[in-house]
Amino acid sequence: MQELKKEMKDVIKDLKKLTRTAERMAIKLEKLEKTSTEKAKKAAKPATAKKAPAKKPASRKATKMSASDTILNIIKNRKTPIDTVTLKNKTGFKDNNIRMIVYRLKKRGEIKSVRKGVYQRA
Repeated sequence: MQELKKEMKDVIKDLKKLTRTAERMAIKLEKLEKTSTEKAKKAAKPATAKKAPAKKPASRKATKMSASDTILNIIKNRKTPIDTVTLKNKTGFKDNNIRMIVYRLKKRGEIKSVRKGVYQRA
């Protein structure tokens, strides 16, 4: 009988130790959960609070005038008719290019020929 009481006391001591360790573990677990949720909240707040930097609109380069526009402007800005040699000197284009451009402009009705090789605005 005394042995049984002794064993029961030992079992009770062991159970008390186990409950204390279980309580300590529960407290540690609660602390970890609190810190992890706080960290998650802190991490979540800056992510939503950040704003993307405002982008500047892309600057566009000035578009070059086409060869036809260049020749048309030269012809339109003159009060007197202009010949192909003068067009060649002002633009630096080859003879063939000037002939093709003048042909296209005449076809569109933007210039007219006064005589062979001399053009004015329509």
